[in-house]
Amino acid sequence: MQKIRIAQIGIGHDHGKEIFPALCGLTDYFEVVGYALPDCEKENPAFEKYIQKAFAGHREMTVEEIMEDPTISAVAIETEEVNLSKYALMAARHGKHIHMDKPGGLVLSEFEELIRTAKENRVTLHLGYMYRYNPCIRRLLEQIKTGELGEINSVEAHMSCCHGTAKRQWLDRFPGGMMFFLGSHLVDLILQIQGIPEKVTAFNKSTGNDGTTSEDCGFAVLEYKNGVSFVKSSAAEMGGFSRRQLVVNGSTGSVRLMPLEMVWSEEDRLNLYTDVTDYKDTGWFSKGETQRSEAYDRYNAMMTAFAKMACGEIENPYTYDYELAVYKTLLRCCGVTA
Repeated sequence: MQKIRIAQIGIGHDHGKEIFPALCGLTDYFEVVGYALPDCEKENPAFEKYIQKAFAGHREMTVEEIMEDPTISAVAIETEEVNLSKYALMAARHGKHIHMDKPGGLVLSEFEELIRTAKENRVTLHLGYMYRYNPCIRRLLEQIKTGELGEINSVEAHMSCCHGTAKRQWLDRFPGGMMFFLGSHLVDLILQIQGIPEKVTAFNKSTGNDGTTSEDCGFAVLEYKNGVSFVKSSAAEMGGFSRRQLVVNGSTGSVRLMPLEMVWSEEDRLNLYTDVTDYKDTGWFSKGETQRSEAYDRYNAMMTAFAKMACGEIENPYTYDYELAVYKTLLRCCGVTA
């Protein structure tokens, strides 16, 4: 296939520093043209080491140069969350295929305009929900699809960590704080499994630790006709990363993924594994059967899929309408009424 000429806009998102090297490594699919750093990202000292490392040897461009170049057919939008929809909408208007990190900007109407424009111009809109490419989650979704777990009664989704004071206060820019920032991944998973909930109740709070005022502790309940599911995401939980988990409870079986993702070592942070426990009996003291996955790289799988979607080799399973439903449900989990 003909290589996709692509450029990256921004490095302010937490995934930005991994996406660009992933693009550069997928030489069968992409020709990386360059990058742009809008909104004073270049002057931000927090990004300086990433800029020097990730973009070394590549051409720095302006956003306008990228947009106006007809040979650049795709962009990766990795700005800070508040600007994601803004630049993705610019790309959609220029007819470029879009990888945009999650979950989108802060304004629903802007995200709705992005969906409309991408749909009208028939460009790929691919969001960076990395758990979509976790091989154990993909297997779990197939088990659910084939009915192996029976009727799904509930989903319990945890995604926590322990951020420093400055990072937790930074969450104050988002509605729902930590729920918007990381809970979005979990909302996506629950909607893939159960669809749009009948009712959502948000319980997002501030721990107040170290004087922070952001809602750094997120919790939301999603009600369905046959059960209750929940999302929990805290930025102030020691050991929270290793306890990230997804539990799916069905009428004929349950599955627990914990840790949801874990690095093999501090020196090898891109190679991850997941522990999967299957429960198939009703015994009170059942320990289930646990297996550890092989190592996988979430970003290579993600950007390979984007390339195949952009060139028409595969269809994007996450439709425009589905992405809008995730975004709207996330806002409900953040306590925003649309």
